[in-house]
Amino acid sequence: MKNAVRMMLALSLLLCSYSGSYSANKYSKEAVAEPDEFPVPKNIPGLLFYIQRDPNANTIIYHLNMDEQGRLSQKNPVDAFWMKYADGGEKKDLNYLQRKFAYGINSKAIGNATYELRSVAYSKLPLYLRKDSKNEYHVYANINKKECILSRVFIRIDGGTFWSPNVLYIELKGTETATGKTVVQRIKPV
Repeated sequence: MKNAVRMMLALSLLLCSYSGSYSANKYSKEAVAEPDEFPVPKNIPGLLFYIQRDPNANTIIYHLNMDEQGRLSQKNPVDAFWMKYADGGEKKDLNYLQRKFAYGINSKAIGNATYELRSVAYSKLPLYLRKDSKNEYHVYANINKKECILSRVFIRIDGGTFWSPNVLYIELKGTETATGKTVVQRIKPV
C-alpha cells in the first residue's frame, strides 16, 4: 500500500510538471470536476489505461505499441501520448524528457506473452501486461487488494507549488477480474 501511495505521489509530481493549458473550461481549476466528469478517451486503438489530473482535462494515454505488421512490439509493448482535451482534443506525442523521466514505461518480457511494466517515474510498483481469455491484452494491477484490469488513474490536486503539489487523493479505477465489477480505490497521501 505504501508503495502504491509513493508511486502515485511520484506520478502526481510529474503530471503537475507538465506545462499544459490552464484554460478556463469545465475541466480547469476554476470549476473542479469529479473524476467521472472528465472526458473518457474513445476510439483509441489498443487503449490500455489513462491518467488524468487537475488542473485540466489533458490526459496521458497508454496504449499497445504495434509494429508495421500489426504485431505487438516486443521491445516496447506500451507507448504513451497526450490527448489534450483542454486544447481542443489534439493528440500530441510525449517529448523526450516526458518519456524518459516522467510518463514512460519500462517493460520486461517475463514469458508467455506477459510483460512486467514499471513507470520510469516510480519503478517499485509493477503492473502486468498480459492477454485475457479472449486473447486481448490488458494491464493488470492490484486495486483494493483485488486483481483488476486497470482503466484509469486520477490525481486530485489543490494548489501547492510546481515541484510540490498539494495532492488530496489518488484514485485508481479498474475492473475486478474475478467478478467483472468496477473497483475504485482512493488513496490519501500521508
